[in-house]
Amino acid sequence: MIKRTVLDATRELLRELGLTTVFGNPGTTEVPFLTDWPDDFDYILGLQESAVVAMADAYSQATRQAVLVNLHSAGGVGHGLGSLFTAYRNRTPLIVVAGQQNRSLLPHDPFLGAVDAPEFPKPYVKWSIEPATAEDVPAALARAYHVATQAPAGPVFVSVPADDWTATTERPIISRPRIRGFAPDPEAIDELAAALETSERPAIVVGGAVDQDAAVIETVALAERLQAAVYVAPMSFRCSFPEDHPLFQGFLDPERGAVSDKLAAHDLVVVLGAPAFTYHVDRGRGEAPLPPLFIVSDDEQILARAFEGTGIRATPKLGVRALLNVVDRSTRPAPAPIERPAKPGGEKLTAEFVYATLADLLPDNAIVVEEAPSHRGILHDHLPITQTDTGFLTIASGTLGYGVPGSVGAALARPDRKVVGVVGDGSSMYGIQALWTAARQELPVTILILDNSEYAAVRILGETIGGAKLPGTDLGGIDFAALASSMGCQGVTITEPSGLVPGLTAALADLRPTLVHVRVAASERTLY
Repeated sequence: MIKRTVLDATRELLRELGLTTVFGNPGTTEVPFLTDWPDDFDYILGLQESAVVAMADAYSQATRQAVLVNLHSAGGVGHGLGSLFTAYRNRTPLIVVAGQQNRSLLPHDPFLGAVDAPEFPKPYVKWSIEPATAEDVPAALARAYHVATQAPAGPVFVSVPADDWTATTERPIISRPRIRGFAPDPEAIDELAAALETSERPAIVVGGAVDQDAAVIETVALAERLQAAVYVAPMSFRCSFPEDHPLFQGFLDPERGAVSDKLAAHDLVVVLGAPAFTYHVDRGRGEAPLPPLFIVSDDEQILARAFEGTGIRATPKLGVRALLNVVDRSTRPAPAPIERPAKPGGEKLTAEFVYATLADLLPDNAIVVEEAPSHRGILHDHLPITQTDTGFLTIASGTLGYGVPGSVGAALARPDRKVVGVVGDGSSMYGIQALWTAARQELPVTILILDNSEYAAVRILGETIGGAKLPGTDLGGIDFAALASSMGCQGVTITEPSGLVPGLTAALADLRPTLVHVRVAASERTLY
């Protein structure tokens, strides 16, 4: 009788868990895992590990499912750590399986061996392990799946010695259902409902976890029942409220005073699926006062570190549903809708003009993947995201390298929808290798490079906080269309306003992966 190997058992488990799409960049320590690759598995090859992890991140976000990532020992994991940090901040359930040298060689510090492999990606994984024996590998992967997908979701790490895959095992494979979300304490919901009943000017602040938990429809219903103003939390990584809704009141900047100023008109604030709050800069205003807060989150660390407010632990959908069960429809007047900036003219090829034009041309169900930090505020003004199911993906970490591979990962995940990446010239170069994967997979993805020839976010924010004569911010001279062509994608360059509409129209209609290089004029807008 042919004995079952650890590799056989693992592939059986991966099938049962739906982990048959694997993102990776292989090395020799991965050969035993990859050998005789099954016909019912897909291997998505990326040319650099950071891009591989970012592609998997967006794929997971767009499917709301866990994804397996296969990296090469310590060096490959090291390359991927920046994107792994983003996956941690994005709460993405990635299961990273890294190769390790043969067990017999590990005492001798071998070539390609990873020393203390489970410690390397910490603290930006929820759990990590190198199984004690080869037979423990399937059980470790089963646990990794449940840790990664259990709220709050996040990446996990499993290091597997190369010779483990060929070991035999007779242990049964146990595949349990994914662990579901959890509801809030009823008394805590009653307390919040009582506070809302007496509130005259309530506000809701939504974060990325709301859309991640597919709770946008319920959140819209709650806001409408309360007649509450709705803001987006600082540095939110998904769109959790339609930005054309009359109750939508805009975005909170990541600075304590700015948040306080924006929320000062309200006597109660309910934070859903977001930290309260994520800050980036300190303008020296001290601890500006905030209205009374209730924070509904599935993350115990968010609730523990909040400076103020009442915490309610629940996954977003079940938390909002619990509120909908106990709050009555309010007769309080609704806040006035915000005024949108006028559509810019086309005298200059500005980021404002690009975003406004893109807003006119995008299909209704498009997914926008964004990584253009110096133009984020302009996007908010001129490209409102109205799709309430994974309409927008970006980074919660601030670590560059997500935009191009994220666009590719989202396009792989959702072939039923048009995916458009909007990426800064500087940001794009951290993950430009993903263009090769887009061409190899023949994806109808459009990637728009906003080229202002600098790391503008660094310069603008640096000058704002007192920096001067900063080195290392000037870019320019990169031929992105030629770079795209060299990797098998279509490349288009737009340098005049008159070329924008025809260029974007053609790119959006093209079924081939297309990069549109737009040389934009410098912006006068500050970041925050």
